[in-house]
Amino acid sequence: MMRPLSQTSVSCTTEASIRQGLEAKSDGVLEVVAADHNVPLQRVVDSLPAGMAIAADGSLFEQAWRDMTEWGEMTFIVHTRDGVFECSGAIPPESAGRGYFNVRGESPLSGHLKAERCRSIYFVDRPFFGKRSCPVHFINIDGEAMFKIFVGRNGDRSLKGDQVARFEALREMLSQHAHFAEF
Repeated sequence: MMRPLSQTSVSCTTEASIRQGLEAKSDGVLEVVAADHNVPLQRVVDSLPAGMAIAADGSLFEQAWRDMTEWGEMTFIVHTRDGVFECSGAIPPESAGRGYFNVRGESPLSGHLKAERCRSIYFVDRPFFGKRSCPVHFINIDGEAMFKIFVGRNGDRSLKGDQVARFEALREMLSQHAHFAEF
């Protein structure tokens, strides 16, 4: 009689499969890897090679947002299993009201967020379709993406150096407040 796999065995098998998928296509879309393995995005981000994804606590959401309002034009992406939406522009300032983190200003980006649902902020530095990419992933309490903000690119598709410096500085500052809740 066969015994069912323990949760730990299944988890290790899934983890190994995720890592193999990341090795096979190291510059692919992380959300696709998560969907292919039927796991939350955070599980895939946590499986990236050491140093590619540095975590900070989600309670630092407002501090991260405020810092990024000074970086200039970037790309804001919401990627779910149902679609991908992109908006380029400066990250607008926020205000609190009626239980939301409200975003509006001189930018095409506006909306209302539940900042308290942010569990983790990941500073990811990895290749994406052959080029260095530096997105900041905001992960909710379910381990899924709220959204991600990418460091901007110059006309030649290279990353904006001043934004990379800001990304690295913010990563260093906020990662001192990392937590290690896993999915």
